[in-house]
Amino acid sequence: MADRLVPLSSVDIVIVVLYFAMVIGIGLYLKRYTNTGEDFFLAGRSMTAWVAGLSFVAANLGALELMGWASAAYQYAILATHWYWVGAIPAMLFLGIVMMPFYYISKTHSVPGYLRLRYGEGARAVSAITFAFMTVLMSGINMFSMALVMKVVLGWDINFSIWVSSLTVAAYVFLGGLLSAILNEVLQFFLIWLGALLIPILGLIETGGWGGMVARIHQNFPGQDYTHLWRTLGSFSDNPMGIHWTGIVLGLGWVISFGYWTTDFLVVQRVLSANSLNAARMAPIIGSGFKMLVPFIVILPGLLALAVLPERLVAESAAVQGSHSYNEVLPLMLARYAGPGLLGLGVTALIAGFMSGMAGNVSAFATVWTYDIYRALIRKNAGDPHYLAMGRWCTLLGVLVSIGTAYLVMQFKSIMDYVQALFSFFIAPLFGTVLLGMLWKRATAAGGVWGLVAGTLSSVGMWAWVKVNPSALSIIALSSNAKDMAENMYRGLWSWIICVVVTVAVSLATKPKPDAELTGLVYGCTEVPSEKGVPLTRRPVFWAALACAVFVLLNVIFW
Repeated sequence: MADRLVPLSSVDIVIVVLYFAMVIGIGLYLKRYTNTGEDFFLAGRSMTAWVAGLSFVAANLGALELMGWASAAYQYAILATHWYWVGAIPAMLFLGIVMMPFYYISKTHSVPGYLRLRYGEGARAVSAITFAFMTVLMSGINMFSMALVMKVVLGWDINFSIWVSSLTVAAYVFLGGLLSAILNEVLQFFLIWLGALLIPILGLIETGGWGGMVARIHQNFPGQDYTHLWRTLGSFSDNPMGIHWTGIVLGLGWVISFGYWTTDFLVVQRVLSANSLNAARMAPIIGSGFKMLVPFIVILPGLLALAVLPERLVAESAAVQGSHSYNEVLPLMLARYAGPGLLGLGVTALIAGFMSGMAGNVSAFATVWTYDIYRALIRKNAGDPHYLAMGRWCTLLGVLVSIGTAYLVMQFKSIMDYVQALFSFFIAPLFGTVLLGMLWKRATAAGGVWGLVAGTLSSVGMWAWVKVNPSALSIIALSSNAKDMAENMYRGLWSWIICVVVTVAVSLATKPKPDAELTGLVYGCTEVPSEKGVPLTRRPVFWAALACAVFVLLNVIFW
């Protein structure tokens, strides 16, 4: 075993072992309730708004977020918070108010399933294949994140950590499907908060509160503003990300965030499990309230690290023997503050985060593979028991492929740079296709396919262009000073624009579907249930407006 930062006491070991036993037990118990494809893939559409909303957020609060955004906050300072506020809240509210009725009314099992209904098999096939590819890559990130915690904090072999943790996830998703994943995610949500709050609380005590932390950061990095969200974004050179506010607002706030929260089936699947349309609309709104609080456990540790870690971390630990990388910020902070008992709780929180993120990817992969690839392209007329069995077994396939991608992630200097690159490839153009499909009845099947293909290929092409010719960065990201994250934001924006332009152009040159075939799929052709007579406090629009007000207030406070 490698050298470890801190030893686990017997109490810590008991806490970790009990957690593993508990999640396997949940999977075994829930197996009896997953007897049909609807049960396995959509939890029987029986979740309340609160359960679906918590799961909606928990699916995006895995080890990837805990590790990756602590790393990003150390690298890009408080600007990383944009991914939780402007990069999440407006999109979550838009999903609940505008888009959810069409997903839910159409009774689709997935986002690619919606595209089949709206555009046809071509658009569904392209989106399903790219989503399945992205999902296993994302699963690999969660595996790598967890293995890194075990290596840095406990000294465990990274290969051993990857296999033990991933097989545990495979077991409980195999047994209980989405129902098991959702209930574990809700449990893990509270475990994550319980364990992850240790670092912000103890770190702020050490630094003397927010003001003391800010003073230390300014002392460590004189002449740089690391603690304001917006005031440094008027110029590409005034902030650590090398980005302009247009990149944050348009690239992140519009394209990347709306694409992820409204079309990434990993999170949309949780909302589709709701027991009614009203619950499905409320779920992302409820989730937005919790989402606004998450930076206090994922961004604040990175800011505290800027204040208290004695030496500047490097981009690649392998480049300097004995040094630590950006990706190791959270384990280092955990080792700094957690003693016996607390360490076990903190490690369990990170394991819970890994399980949550990994289970989300695996269950989404199983659904898309079974319904949108296997049933659509390979075996169309089998019975429900056959597809249920396929869903169970392909969870194992997804885990095995993800283990391979975990080793690929090790080649990247920052986890979140890698993740946002994937979003710019696959999610940004998909958002253009889905949005036009819902809002513009003139969009045609050919337009949907070719727009999606053009957007995806252009994004990958821009990424490759910069790798081959670094000077192209000044064209793609509008500045030669842009860092990887800024490049991802602008690349996502350009790929979305290309997707929309191609979709519109091809649609205008081809024949659209008649209105009768668009019922339940497009605005203007669908009757959304009226909220007339419903009390104000039970209307999704009321709670969305309240969440929006809090969102604006937070941005003003940390301006």
